[in-house]
Amino acid sequence: MSALFTPFRLKDAQLRNRIAIPPMCQYSAEDGVTTDWHLPHYAGLARGGAGLVIVEATAVSPEGRISPGCTGIWTDEQAQGLARIAAAIKAAGAVPGIQIAHAGRKASANRPWEGDDHIAPDDPRGWDTIAPSAIAYGAGLPKVPREMTLADIERVKADFAAAARRAREAGFEWLELHFAHGYLAQSFFSRHANHRTDQYGGDAAGRGRFMEETLAAVRAEWPENLPLTARFGVLEYDGHDEETLVESIDLTRRMKAGGLDLLNVSVGFTIPNTSIPWGTPFLGLIARRVREEAGLPVASSWGLDAPRLAERLVADEQMDLVMIGRAHLANPHYAYELAQELGVDRPTWTLPAPYAHWLEKYRPATELAAAAE
Repeated sequence: MSALFTPFRLKDAQLRNRIAIPPMCQYSAEDGVTTDWHLPHYAGLARGGAGLVIVEATAVSPEGRISPGCTGIWTDEQAQGLARIAAAIKAAGAVPGIQIAHAGRKASANRPWEGDDHIAPDDPRGWDTIAPSAIAYGAGLPKVPREMTLADIERVKADFAAAARRAREAGFEWLELHFAHGYLAQSFFSRHANHRTDQYGGDAAGRGRFMEETLAAVRAEWPENLPLTARFGVLEYDGHDEETLVESIDLTRRMKAGGLDLLNVSVGFTIPNTSIPWGTPFLGLIARRVREEAGLPVASSWGLDAPRLAERLVADEQMDLVMIGRAHLANPHYAYELAQELGVDRPTWTLPAPYAHWLEKYRPATELAAAAE
């Protein structure tokens, strides 16, 4: 039996397999509201057979958007559009998830195909950014953020809590907090981005406080019976990886004690110059270490789409879920392709019946002959 195609249960969320589609920003919203692009996009991904579909990084406030085209969940109107998406994902047989986020000093950026850099200071589409310290990211994101006050921190935590409540009311059954990729929460934890001397800076406990307190605020709003997860960059590839990883695992243990149910293991991306060993699967063993030492389920992504590789990662217990993104953009029914490659019996269940009828009944004779051998 294929490990990748075994069901996975986390609290009351029952996934039909271990294939998850991670958040992938579409940059196609208007004032944070989803458009005609989003509903067929997510419904199509869910029909493809993955067990979990997580809606893109959705900002908890206007200042928290990466770009003017990012989705938001700070108003009821935005939540109504997202509710239709959650319902469509669920109707297609996948668990509907959403990632809520604040971009911090990486906010106020152009969409990737329009430069992927900070919006010019004289451009009315831009806005002021905030961060734990007044330190710019650099490279194409040179804007210096305003250092957050304690009142700012309380406000953002409340924004996350309100976003979690709206996500719950919209029908999502899996919540992911974006604590990675150099955005606000990750920048609090990073020595590179956080030079504070108050209770939110200094040692690892101080730098991790924002994450822990944000988790607690969300935990108060999110149902206990549904998964509360986070995507967290556990190392930077900056030459201090072991030290950072030890601190990250310790913080993950504390977040588990605070109600975290699963960690989506990623990279920090808080500085532009790093030595990331791009390849497959460069985070596999890191994910297993987090899984074993922190004692909670894990997922990860980045180049894990090869069928035999994805199968091995789950079978060897390096991770509980495999996040496969870009392959699903190229082929929304990638789960079907995985099933065929892995020899899963009767993989047609990964296809909607109207598609399976045509794709299976009229498969080329060469394919039918090979399948019969």
